[in-house]
Amino acid sequence: MSVQSFVAACSAACLLALSPLAQAAPTPAAAPAATTPAPSAAAAPLTPMQAMLATVPPPKLDARAWLVVDLTSGQILAEHDAHAQEAPASLTKLMTAYLTFKALKEGSIKLNQMVTESKEAWQTGGSRMFIDPRVPVSVNDLLLGMIVQSGNDAAMTLAQTVGGSVSAFVAMMNRQAQQWGLKGTHFMDPTGLPDPGHHTTAYDLSIIATHIIRDFPADYARYFKVKEFTYNHITQPNRVSLLFTDPSVDGMKTGYTSEAGYCMITSALRQFPNGPRRLLTVVMGTPTERARGEESQVLLNWAYQNFDDIVLASPGKPVLTAPVWKGVDNKVELGSSVPVVISVPRGMGKDLQTKVVRPDPLVAPLQAGQRVGQLDVSMSGKPLAVYPLEVIKAVPEAGLFGRAWDSLRLMIK
Repeated sequence: MSVQSFVAACSAACLLALSPLAQAAPTPAAAPAATTPAPSAAAAPLTPMQAMLATVPPPKLDARAWLVVDLTSGQILAEHDAHAQEAPASLTKLMTAYLTFKALKEGSIKLNQMVTESKEAWQTGGSRMFIDPRVPVSVNDLLLGMIVQSGNDAAMTLAQTVGGSVSAFVAMMNRQAQQWGLKGTHFMDPTGLPDPGHHTTAYDLSIIATHIIRDFPADYARYFKVKEFTYNHITQPNRVSLLFTDPSVDGMKTGYTSEAGYCMITSALRQFPNGPRRLLTVVMGTPTERARGEESQVLLNWAYQNFDDIVLASPGKPVLTAPVWKGVDNKVELGSSVPVVISVPRGMGKDLQTKVVRPDPLVAPLQAGQRVGQLDVSMSGKPLAVYPLEVIKAVPEAGLFGRAWDSLRLMIK
């Protein structure tokens, strides 16, 4: 799968990276610049980006499916059976959390809103936050109970609060999945309890997790790093074990059923000389609770140690200054409003080549943010990715005399 596809699914408003416009093959969802090193569905030849990433042998994990994506560049660095349909167990609650955050942002519910648990929610089996149906509970506590304690009773109560009913909320879940292009996903309930029609993929889960981090960064920071939560005099720890052992890990979610095995999504942020790098790992179908933590740690360390993020453009800083005709200024700065970053195997950044492709001549007026070219990235003559370039500062049209003078100059140019 290529970087492009991944960025598309994560939406154009990604926080940390600008994904390429196009590349040698299709990929994920916001617009990344590379694809998976070795697609599980093999058959098609590797793209140049895939071939470059595949020069780093991936780790061998005791998991049915897994994936690691660099959210700073938007690139999937490696994956195994990431498009195989799996039972997600409580990883389902990420979509429940996303729709709750969305409802809070839209104002249809409030964080301090008090709600009463229904009989349906109270009777739901599996992990619980132990809501007392006689005592109203706040939406804030329900979020903590669902995210930290993985309470099915909390997930059901949030679903009824946001959607009006569980069935209406499940329809919202599936509608959102369709909008993101999650072709391997279908939800039957907001908790992840086993159901033959309830399934997703490691890749689709990475899209959902990425949307939480990018669309609701404050909510992600507030809820997913919490290590324990006490409700109704019962304290339960967060089951994301790496929160307690790896200081760079700041969330995400675990899940378990006998069908799903032990699953974990983990996000980590580590600092490097050229800036922070956020990675996201998805590990599904490990044999034990300990294994899901160990395999997630292996995957994080492998990706951080074997790849570099190369910053090709910083927000608001020019990549190129080009001449402009018929404008109040005779030059315009071209760059990007978001970071342009590409992930490459460690030490290969020096082999990257970049080329700016733009219209010539550039004629005013030019608006700030207007796309007027692209940055082509290649290695050893093979194209890897394409990133859009835009006008950093507007260039208004010149007066009548200035336009006439430049028209004459263009005629004899």
